[in-house]
Amino acid sequence: MTLTASYERCRRLHARYGRSYYLATRLLPQWKRRHVHALYGFARYADEIVDSFTMTADRARALDALTVKVEAGLAGAKQDDPVLPAFLHTVHSFGIDHDDVMIFLASMRADLSVTRYATYDDLLGYMAGSAAAIGTMMLPVLEPAPGCEEAAREPARQLGLAFQLTNFLRDVREDHARGRVYLPMEDLDKFEVDPEELGARRTRPALRDLLAFEAGRARDHYRAAAGGIGLLAPSSRPCIRAAFDLYGGILDEIERRGFEVLAGRVRVPRRRKAAVFARHLLASAEAGRAERRVSVELP
Repeated sequence: MTLTASYERCRRLHARYGRSYYLATRLLPQWKRRHVHALYGFARYADEIVDSFTMTADRARALDALTVKVEAGLAGAKQDDPVLPAFLHTVHSFGIDHDDVMIFLASMRADLSVTRYATYDDLLGYMAGSAAAIGTMMLPVLEPAPGCEEAAREPARQLGLAFQLTNFLRDVREDHARGRVYLPMEDLDKFEVDPEELGARRTRPALRDLLAFEAGRARDHYRAAAGGIGLLAPSSRPCIRAAFDLYGGILDEIERRGFEVLAGRVRVPRRRKAAVFARHLLASAEAGRAERRVSVELP
């Protein structure tokens, strides 16, 4: 597996499983895209071990094997693997925090045994690895403006939380089929929702109220993330604004349907996706051109 082939494998994983974010990455300078694909591809690679409906192998053993490979790769050992060469190259190239990588893998391990979260704080503890850590891993590739590295970290975490909570609301029935409930149990009790309702075909009023409550939390995370976009390099801002709009569009569509998420998968219409992409395309082109201009002062 050459490094080029590994980056291509990651790109294909991203294109197949992360369509909204993949569309947004087309607004990045080309050199940044492959690194974002590598991070997403790795995350999806690990996620498939714990989430795939078709996997028949021992999931814990497979995740252990991946973790051993990642630890060795972070220490500098080359890895014969479809995805890890590109991922490790990106980690080493940008000085991505190894702790973020390991906390992400720990959250994947939690999915093998933890099926319920008692409180929202408990869920946030899980999402710190499964979502917030992805945001902070992406941050060096997206390039915070000089002096803004620390200030940009928390908004990046918040955006990861916003995206994942949006996915949890959209995928309630699918997660239930895997035996998991990501809505806090204290909230289900508060709204008098039985966990088994999450596997039904129709959403009754009490569950709609619960989903509206959790959507409000997602909106809070989006608001906390919004200020971080301006802290990024100009060439990265159109991509993240587009991703912000596309994932926020999933939440908009859930709300537009009256929180009916059990009857079928909620999707942002293609025409809206195209409109979002087009809206940010000009800014992307202008920022890219500006960053490519180099002024050389002759002696």
